[in-house]
Amino acid sequence: MTAIIAMRFHHLAGRVWLCPGDPDPEAVQAGVAVVADERGSVLIDAGQSPAHAREIRAALDAAGLPPPRWLVYTHHHWDHVWGACAWPGVEIVGHVTGGELLRAEAARPWSHRYLREQVRANPRLAPSFRARAFAVDSWDDFAVLPPTRTFTDEEELPVGVRLRHVGGAHAPDSTVVLVPDSGVMLLGDCYYPPPAHLREPADGLDVALLRRLLDEDYRWYVSSHGDAMTLEQARAEIDGA
Repeated sequence: MTAIIAMRFHHLAGRVWLCPGDPDPEAVQAGVAVVADERGSVLIDAGQSPAHAREIRAALDAAGLPPPRWLVYTHHHWDHVWGACAWPGVEIVGHVTGGELLRAEAARPWSHRYLREQVRANPRLAPSFRARAFAVDSWDDFAVLPPTRTFTDEEELPVGVRLRHVGGAHAPDSTVVLVPDSGVMLLGDCYYPPPAHLREPADGLDVALLRRLLDEDYRWYVSSHGDAMTLEQARAEIDGA
């Protein structure tokens, strides 16, 4: 029998703490980060579902970290935003393109029946939509929430957290989150290939984008579905791609 490991936040550097997602790629569960600040913390991504978000909140409380005042979307994909409805009272910040896409997503009649219908119409959606069906146990209070505050190129929150739109093949609204005083850059999925149902055989990691992002002022680079990398490890990722 597989043991269930409780979610935990681990300190990375400075004000940045990480809560990893599920290492099983079939779970499609992104990790999240928090920039802890007594003036109000910044949560980076919402969790893949309300249930996941509740587990993240419990881990946040267990670590004694201040509750979030802001929720930043690194991009609009479901495993990063579907938990937002379980974070009441936070300001949701995201790129303007993601806002448009999420308004369209919010209008869709999400349910297990709808997921099955969509997979029958397009079998390439099966891995993602099966993971969604497993992640959401009830649709009664579920809602897809677009950002309440949008930006175009760059934005800075009052606690010194900077947001930079980078786009890319994975998602047009991909945003990196910079925490200069901690030397940490949170990458989301920005340099990943397109989502599986849109991916072509030649698609791979966008190493050119990652190379442009590397900066001597940032010691740590964190993607949503991988381990934190030092600057040297990120360079090795580029060289090995």
